[in-house]
This record gives sequence, C-alpha cells and structure tokens, in this order.
Amino acid sequence: MSSLAPVLFSELTSTKGKKIAIAQLNSEKTLNSLNLPMIELLYPQLQQWAKDDNVVAVVLQGAGEKAFCAGGDVKKICVAVREHGIDDKTAVDFFSAEYRLDYLIHQFPKPFIVWATGFVMGGGIGLLAGASHRIVTETSRLAMPEITIGLYPDVGGSWFLARLGQVGLFLGMTGAQINASDALQTGFASHALPSSARQQVLEQLALIEWAKDRQQHPQQISQLLDQLALKELPQGQLALAQADIEQRTQTNNLLELYQQLIQPSNNAWLDKAANTLKRGSPTSAALIYRQWQQGSTQSLADCFRQELTLSVQCARHPDFIEGVRALLVDKDQHPQWQPATIEQVTEAWLDGHYQSLWPEHPLADL
Repeated sequence: MSSLAPVLFSELTSTKGKKIAIAQLNSEKTLNSLNLPMIELLYPQLQQWAKDDNVVAVVLQGAGEKAFCAGGDVKKICVAVREHGIDDKTAVDFFSAEYRLDYLIHQFPKPFIVWATGFVMGGGIGLLAGASHRIVTETSRLAMPEITIGLYPDVGGSWFLARLGQVGLFLGMTGAQINASDALQTGFASHALPSSARQQVLEQLALIEWAKDRQQHPQQISQLLDQLALKELPQGQLALAQADIEQRTQTNNLLELYQQLIQPSNNAWLDKAANTLKRGSPTSAALIYRQWQQGSTQSLADCFRQELTLSVQCARHPDFIEGVRALLVDKDQHPQWQPATIEQVTEAWLDGHYQSLWPEHPLADL
C-alpha cells in the first residue's frame, strides 16, 4: 500500500505461524486526526483480522511521535453544514462510522493494543478506550476538550466518563489535559512505557511463544508490557487536585456545579481547566452534565446510539458549527455562543438535542 494512504497495514510474523497485525494512522501533519477515509479502511480490515485464526493480536498506532490521534475531522462537518445547511449528511456519515469502529474495538475478540503516545484527544480517546492494552508514554497528553467547540465528550464518553464518577464529570466539563500518571489512575491507560520502546514492543510481541489456549494471550502480552514499564512517571495532576475536584463537584445542581468549577484556586492546572469551562459553550456544559448523569445506567451500545443522535443534533444547532468555525476554520478564537450563558440554557433546549432524527436508528444493530 502507498505510504500516502491514510492508514497503513502490515503484519509481523510471530512464533508458531502466528501474526501480529499492525494498523498505523498515517496523517502526521494533522496529528493523525481521524477522518472518514481512515475509518472506512480500518473497519473492514479489523473485521478481517478478527476472523483470521493466525492473527493473535492487533496493534493500532499513529505515524510520528507528536500524536497518536488528536481528534476527529470536525472541520469537514462545519464546512459542509455552512455550505449545504443542517440537512447535510456529512455529520451522520462520519459519526455513525466512527462510533461503529469504536464499538468494534470495545468488542474485539483478540488482544487489541493501542500505542497512545503524544496527543490523544477526542476521537483518539475513542480508539483507545475500548482496547484491551492501552499504552501511554511520558509524552502522552490526554483530553476530551469538546466543550471548546460546542460539542460534548462523544466516542463513548457517556460510558467511560460516567464510570469515573466525579473525576469523569470534571474531565468532561473542563476538557482538562492529563498525563500518563493520570491515565493510569483513571484507567484510560493500562500500561506506561518509554516512548522510545515502540519498536522494541513490536519485536518482543513477535517473539512470544503463544499459548494454545487463546484465553492466555492477553496475560502473555500484559507480562511483556509489565517488564518494559516506565519505573518513574511525573506526578499526576488529578492526584494533586483530587480533594479540590471532589469538593467542587459535590452538588446535584448544574448552576452550582458550574460556579464551583470556575472558581480560582492555587493550582495553575485547575485554573486552566476553569478558564476552559468559562470560555466553552454553555449548551455543551449542560449537555455534558446530563450525559454524565445518564451514562452510568446505559449499556455501551445505548450510549453510542444516544451519542449519534446528540452529535448529529449538535450539527443542527448553533454552537458546534460556531465553535469549530472559531477554533479551526476562521481561527478568530471568538465563538458567539447561543445561548450565551449557562443561566439561559433551558431544559427544553437540551431536550431538542435528544430528538431522534430517523425512523430506524443507524446504529440499531450494535
């Protein structure tokens, strides 16, 4: 396959006639941001590898060292809606394909290893979250910063942020960036390895004497990764701010929560998170709170189905298109949110974002 292809596929010969399958997001200039051509290549290839008895594990990585995947191609959705109106199909085509891919990774029948070095944002978190082996490095920076573009933490965020409790609520509302230590603490990562060890991991995977019992393969991979693990990591930001986060999220009232999260502190990281929330979309803040409240009672498939409705509705409401315009298209950094304040966001306005758009849901078969 051409090196210009958006995803590169290869297979490493391992022991006993087995193979390690490797998929590499191949758009270093855009920090490997996920787009529809990538998804349309990845999905059928992963399905094929799932059925191939000789493939014992799949590795997903990004080209270069700056980013595994810094999000999804929301710019294309914005441009399409501005040109063709809210009935444009770009949003539903992209989000339904993306969530179907994420769900496949969550349900994958073999060890699925993600090398999440550098920036891991939004859609990159979606690819990471369902993997059996989630590797971060000393350079990893993870975030779900959708509030800055008038969206909300999708790609399964309803599922995994709700299951993180108050920390998940904080991360969703503020888009706060976390490091490798934080990723281990929250379960976003299962292992932390040196960024320089990527090739070594692949070489060592190929040398594993695979057990006849497939049920043992995940543990064989974990033992290898444990041996290569980083001995020292920088302190996690979440651990330093844990008491403060718990105190600020102790309320069942959205307006109180918002006011508590934007209060200044003696912690620069918390202050940055507060400022992100203050500058973000008020509608997004309210949607994120509702999403977090509901996610813990929903199945993973139901979370993805609801997120597709929400995401496509966001593309039909003002803030998502305006947020992407201000941040990524015109780049004036001055979005004009509608409504402009959290106090002006009504329940009826939020309910409109949950209105189904299809007689039969596009993800009904998940």
